[in-house]
Amino acid sequence: MKYIYFDGSSGLSGDMILGALLDLGVEPGLFREKMAGLRLPIDIRAGRVRRGGLGALKVDVVMKDHKPVERTFADVERVIRRARLAAAVKDRAVAIFRRLFEAEARVHGRRFRDAHLHEAGADDALVDIVGAAFLTEELGIGEFHASPLNVGSGRVMTSHGLLPVPPPAVAELLKGIPVYAAGPEAELVTPTGAAIVSTLVRTFAKFPELVYDRIGCGAGSRDFPEIPNVLRVFCGDARGFDAAKRVFVIEATLDDASPQLLAHFLERAFELGALDAALSPLVMKKNRLGTKLTLLAAVDKMDALIEAVFKETTSIGVRYFPVERRVLERSFTAVRVAGQRIGVKVGSLGGRPVNAQPEYEDCAAAARKTKRPLKEIVQLAVREYYGKR
Repeated sequence: MKYIYFDGSSGLSGDMILGALLDLGVEPGLFREKMAGLRLPIDIRAGRVRRGGLGALKVDVVMKDHKPVERTFADVERVIRRARLAAAVKDRAVAIFRRLFEAEARVHGRRFRDAHLHEAGADDALVDIVGAAFLTEELGIGEFHASPLNVGSGRVMTSHGLLPVPPPAVAELLKGIPVYAAGPEAELVTPTGAAIVSTLVRTFAKFPELVYDRIGCGAGSRDFPEIPNVLRVFCGDARGFDAAKRVFVIEATLDDASPQLLAHFLERAFELGALDAALSPLVMKKNRLGTKLTLLAAVDKMDALIEAVFKETTSIGVRYFPVERRVLERSFTAVRVAGQRIGVKVGSLGGRPVNAQPEYEDCAAAARKTKRPLKEIVQLAVREYYGKR
């Protein structure tokens, strides 16, 4: 299985995504053939261009009919479902459009079925989204990751008038995703680009440790003096991507929280995706006894965890900082002790098991059922695991 990592430092749009994915090695002729299955009055052109000194593939969708197109979600789904494409491609494209229509409905205060799209409902947007769904399927992409997105700044003219950047639909689509503004005063993330990435991407992190074998470069329509208007997409084996190696420590100190409240918060932290959570005693100012709360989290979980610290503890401030970590490869197996099934978590280094830890809950249940000491059950489970190897 392959992964792709979108470098959104210059923003992204539907045509930039198409160009970058095609540049990973898909034959443009095959792409045109598949998009012909949409039965739209369009021509698709692809060619090499330069943006800010960088070479990239530019994809243009040329409309044969320039009449304005407005479509509801039902209209869009009908076009996609009748196309001569694989079911997985259709499902992915429909999911992206559904997210886009949901955002439009919210920002304009309409019911979902009544929402309609102007720019994003046009034929070129159908090619952008359905094309991205086809290309990711053709490339065998199973994991999607991205950097924080540079959304640009200033104002942009739309069918709804002059709007601030990011425009409302883009801002709605990018909720919960790390964004920033840098470079030219322009719209750098378009609604179609935001819909594709926010639907497909699993993690957003600054350039992490990764191993890739291909780079695709997709060009935007404009050539900015400040930054190259190019989307780079890094592609490799999914086993070579590990955004979790760079994580963040979040800390807070508390001297006015009850033990019950803190115990509850630890459970809540794990529910919100903390990689680890711990409490430790310390002496604070005025020699008061207190507690240090320490959380370990991936970058995409930080905001939710910090918000929870403020909402569910008495903390009025947190600190956080990046750390590097190394973890063993993890797998799970099971053994039987005194007729009871015990799960075992195995840690491996270079494919060789170096640590085996029986699951506590399973051991405790077995100890109660067999009337044996817990430590004996644990010892027997470890012995059984290594005896089977």
